[in-house]
Amino acid sequence: MHSYDTPWDLIRQEQPDRPIAVCRPHLVRQAAEWFLTHFSGDTLYAVKANPAPWVLKTLYSAAMRHFDVASTREMEAVAAYCPDAVMSFMHPVKSRPAIERAYKEFGIRTFAYDCEAELEKIFTATGNAKDLTLILRVAVSNQGAEMPIDGKFGATAFETPTLLRDARSRVERLGVSFHPGSQCMDPFAWSAHCELLSRLITEADVDIDIVDVGGGFPVSYPGKEPPALHRFTAAIREAFDRMPLPQHAELWCEPGRALVAEGGSILTEVHLVRGNSVYINDGAFGSLYDAAHCDWPYPTRLIRSSGTPSARLKAFKLFGPTCDSEDVIKGPIFLPEDIGEGDMIEIGMLGAYGVTMQTRFNGYGETLDVVSRDAPWGSVFDTRNELASLDWFSRFQ
Repeated sequence: MHSYDTPWDLIRQEQPDRPIAVCRPHLVRQAAEWFLTHFSGDTLYAVKANPAPWVLKTLYSAAMRHFDVASTREMEAVAAYCPDAVMSFMHPVKSRPAIERAYKEFGIRTFAYDCEAELEKIFTATGNAKDLTLILRVAVSNQGAEMPIDGKFGATAFETPTLLRDARSRVERLGVSFHPGSQCMDPFAWSAHCELLSRLITEADVDIDIVDVGGGFPVSYPGKEPPALHRFTAAIREAFDRMPLPQHAELWCEPGRALVAEGGSILTEVHLVRGNSVYINDGAFGSLYDAAHCDWPYPTRLIRSSGTPSARLKAFKLFGPTCDSEDVIKGPIFLPEDIGEGDMIEIGMLGAYGVTMQTRFNGYGETLDVVSRDAPWGSVFDTRNELASLDWFSRFQ
């Protein structure tokens, strides 16, 4: 990939006929180093957030060695770019061929399950292997999550004790996990979920080797600025220490969004301005799926190759390039009132669930990847706030 100091340098030299995916590996590295330093357990990257080779290579170079995969394609990508990485197949519902390939070809020994049928499927597909680590996904409320994801996966509180007992005698290691929901803004949500798991572990009366607190760690979007991340890791550690676990028990987490969101943005070109409607060359079927379908807010800025845009802002909605009328980001998106054809709009925080959500509908969706060395938006990984964050948290202990 070509590298530039800023997107302004980029557009003065590049005139692509497609959107530009701006990659910032230095910000992904910063996020990885933060988690590896401040989370007091093992950090598994949730590959679904962004499986791009540059992301996997960056995380691996930053010493990330654990990866949460959900498909054989993700296994292939991690194996190709992260030699000797440890993969865990954390999708609660898997095909038998995928389980078999994971075990035999990729050396995966850790599998998630959330029901008796999936448990038996794992044993059958692995030939009743004795060296498995099984992680029971437990359903929890998604209190405090900006994007709840509950309702699809997870054993109920009624089912959990039996599922733990059924697996304990047949596996080398046994764990429990939950997912607090995406962009969870409440540090103490993890505490509540750990308390639920504690009650269920006590009822099951089995030893638990691993507690996986999932992903959901938040980053900063317009109108969704979270508490400092140190509050989350401190709350998790304190809750984990209260759980009825053997001394050797391990603590895991599976961040996706938090590791890569800051590391990517999209530069999209303006093709037409008509009233308060701006027509651009990316949209709901490209890298802006969440912006369109989930009304997710992203930071935006106008980038013009020459001249200074107006300081007066106007509310716009953005239409993508396809013929589908649902290809719209209603916003409002505030941009300079003199925006015009040929201007570029940079939409930030799309390192997670951006390019990876693309389709090729109507022949659109392909991007040009480039590297930019700037840091245009604030970061939740600013370690200068570390002491202040810890002081705030300590008042509630």
